[in-house]
Amino acid sequence: MPSDHLELVVPLDTTRAKLAAVFGKEDASERASQPGIVTMREPHKKLFVFSDPHKSKENGYNFDGWTEGDEHGPVFDYTGTGPNGHQVLSGLNGTLLNHQEQGLELHLFISERGKTSGGAKNQRYVGQMVVDAEHPYTERWDYDKRNTLRKVYVFRLRPVDVDLTDIRPGDAVQPAQQTVVLPIPVPKPEEPVEPAARSRRTERHRTGRTVATVAVGERIVNRREGILFTAFEEHLKAARHTFNTFQISVKGETTRLTPDLYDETDHALYEGKGLATRSNVRMAIGQLLDYRRHIDNADTLRLAVLLPSKPTPDVQALLQAEGIHLVFQNEDGSFTGFPLS
Repeated sequence: MPSDHLELVVPLDTTRAKLAAVFGKEDASERASQPGIVTMREPHKKLFVFSDPHKSKENGYNFDGWTEGDEHGPVFDYTGTGPNGHQVLSGLNGTLLNHQEQGLELHLFISERGKTSGGAKNQRYVGQMVVDAEHPYTERWDYDKRNTLRKVYVFRLRPVDVDLTDIRPGDAVQPAQQTVVLPIPVPKPEEPVEPAARSRRTERHRTGRTVATVAVGERIVNRREGILFTAFEEHLKAARHTFNTFQISVKGETTRLTPDLYDETDHALYEGKGLATRSNVRMAIGQLLDYRRHIDNADTLRLAVLLPSKPTPDVQALLQAEGIHLVFQNEDGSFTGFPLS
């Protein structure tokens, strides 16, 4: 039974031990080993997420905080749990990913540097959140405390009510201190592909489409780009090409740039789109030119746009005029334009 009453409203400063006592875990204590995701099920059905910028740096995280947001509103990036090795989308991370399906209210706290008189860290309540339904997370790469390169999941949290959310400039994602191009390894054949709970995945979806519930209602999210790259990667493997991609941190910016695919064998950078329209191709051209500026041996780097079908003659002429290769998939699954001439 709860030992006291605690209302989750802004402003609120508390501790993890007090939250645990009120919401059903009287034996909880303030421990450095506590995970950043804590479930309070029956009868409260709440999921508490604690973002600790200082502890995150110790564990190799540097992604947490408010981002620039988008047309749907602000977004808080939160790195999943798992301090060493590749993170997984099961366990507590799976609970966070599927908190709505599990009927759990998601509440975000930020750990403050100062501590209470009892020695516990102060937890500032930010507000009730929800994992973004359309783009629930992004995959990032960073080094853990053992200096091992590993994959982490950065969840995209949205306020349920912006007016009831404590959004402060000081909680924003910090800009990169220098520009770094970090090669991302391709999973080895024997390495299992991480199964996202409830069939949610990043851009590389294996299915043709999925239904995402967003603020404006249900929306069909097209996954053609993911299917296209799955087929093209198999094509590259059959041609015995080695490929990977990069994570580009740009000095003074908070976002990370991640090209779709880099073919090491051909020294070629690919950007793919799910539709062969002019607007999509123009976007791909801009992305490729932006990426190229940060890659070594850029003077010999070849750029290519990957499409699910053949574009119009004028769009083909646009790519040719910009010196960018075109590779597109045929109805029989083969690819025209590869290998690059």
